[in-house]
Amino acid sequence: MRVYIPSTLRLLDEACHAGEFGPQPLTVYAVTPALREWYAEGDDEELEYAAMAQAARASVGLLADDPGTARRRVVVSAEMSAVPPADGAAELGDARLELHVVVPWRAVASVHLDETGAAATVGKAAELWASAQNGDDDALFALDSCEGEDLMWYATQEIPDLLAAEGPRGRL
Repeated sequence: MRVYIPSTLRLLDEACHAGEFGPQPLTVYAVTPALREWYAEGDDEELEYAAMAQAARASVGLLADDPGTARRRVVVSAEMSAVPPADGAAELGDARLELHVVVPWRAVASVHLDETGAAATVGKAAELWASAQNGDDDALFALDSCEGEDLMWYATQEIPDLLAAEGPRGRL
């Protein structure tokens, strides 16, 4: 099963060097029954995109928690063979899962990353993350604005060079 791991450049660098994503539990996003039910008319590709979009949104929350990292959303796509079923408590449309295993680096299929030009939009959303979680309309608008930014695709063999180009530990 394909899972999407919300991340930051700093966390991506740490996982690359550690050889795994963790610690447990790890929040990931995937095509869950709740997502399928919500988006019943979507094909597999559309459902995967919806799950990745939720992971990209969660990446903004990680950026809010780490003001010293570059203001670019990161989503790591990984292939996992053993993904637990949703516990039934998920809201309609929710793609979130909790993994109680680490995700080994060898499971990574690709990385999706904002272009550098998205930093202002993503940075504003990260700055307003807490307000968005409390339902503030202006903050939600800033968060929704991130969805207008495209995530660039990187193959696994490109990740070390990408991280080296971004500088030490993905800092600003």
